[in-house]
Amino acid sequence: MPLERTNLLGMDREAMQRYFVSLGAREFHARQFLQWVYQRGITEFAQMTNLSKALRARLLSEATLEMPRVASEQLSSDGTRKWLLQLADGNHIETVFIPEDDRGTLCVSSQVGCALNCSFCATARQGYSRNLEASEIISQVWLAQYLLHDSGYTERAITNIVLMGMGEPLLNYEAVVPVINLMLDDLSYGLSRRRITLSTAGVVPAIDRLAKECPISLAVSLHAARDALRDQLVPLNRKYPIKQLLSACRRYAVKDSRRQVTFEYVMLAGVNDSIAEAKELGQLLSGLPAKVNLIPFNPVPGIGYRSSSTEVIDRFRDQLLTQGLMTITRRTRGGDIAAACGQLAGVVKQRRRHKTQLAVNA
Repeated sequence: MPLERTNLLGMDREAMQRYFVSLGAREFHARQFLQWVYQRGITEFAQMTNLSKALRARLLSEATLEMPRVASEQLSSDGTRKWLLQLADGNHIETVFIPEDDRGTLCVSSQVGCALNCSFCATARQGYSRNLEASEIISQVWLAQYLLHDSGYTERAITNIVLMGMGEPLLNYEAVVPVINLMLDDLSYGLSRRRITLSTAGVVPAIDRLAKECPISLAVSLHAARDALRDQLVPLNRKYPIKQLLSACRRYAVKDSRRQVTFEYVMLAGVNDSIAEAKELGQLLSGLPAKVNLIPFNPVPGIGYRSSSTEVIDRFRDQLLTQGLMTITRRTRGGDIAAACGQLAGVVKQRRRHKTQLAVNA
């Protein structure tokens, strides 16, 4: 029986050093290896010329760097790119690159599908299959950088990474944190903590854990200021209601006086967009180092919501501003290729129920 090879993608520096020591190599070889893969984009062991021939031969026989297959690429009229990636088990995930004048943001998936069943989200309609492995998460960054460079972008086209794609990142904590460590590590991508954002629907215990172990920019999918409404929009609220969630956000922000928590609020016509609800939201977030992103609802086939009008969104924003809350309206990008917020779907096989889904739907 052939030896099963170890996939080295997704190992952070500590794990990589342990692996190389297990081969009889030195820790500094692991650091050289990280630079080859993530900074130079080299995945052929034979090309890693500052590793000895014996070590390269050992890697060739015992290790691998397995990537998903790029099933398709779509280019939006506004420059947004979306890749459909096929995983080894036949599932597909989606990854999106959003170019702007002063930055390039990569939106990365953390699960195949999603278990949280938010009522306005295309991913929820696909169901849930499984967590992504760390290798499958970081490979989205590696592939995007490679494909963008191949399309004429500079080597540093990706300046920001957001874990806002398919899935709830904090329900895949053990894989997500090593990937964040790779994103932060100067030997790999070397991003600052403020340039990596994790978006969560509000998994309270994991927010507290993240604050202690790997504090980065935090975004919370709030979408309502009252539990009764948020229960309908974000069923996880039944497990972790708003009061518990905001307490966790305060604990997260207090770790760093410069840190704000971003609250995402999708604007749904006639559902959560009245001035009364804006006032309630402003009162709810009063005293928190918070910023609000208002997100026009992006249409999803089979979902009956409509986006609030521009006039209604502007009035909602202005009300929050009068209450002293920093508020911006997010510009929709990639809508013509279903790459906008809430539209990522992928192709989910082997659907199953996640334990969190069972809990919130009970």
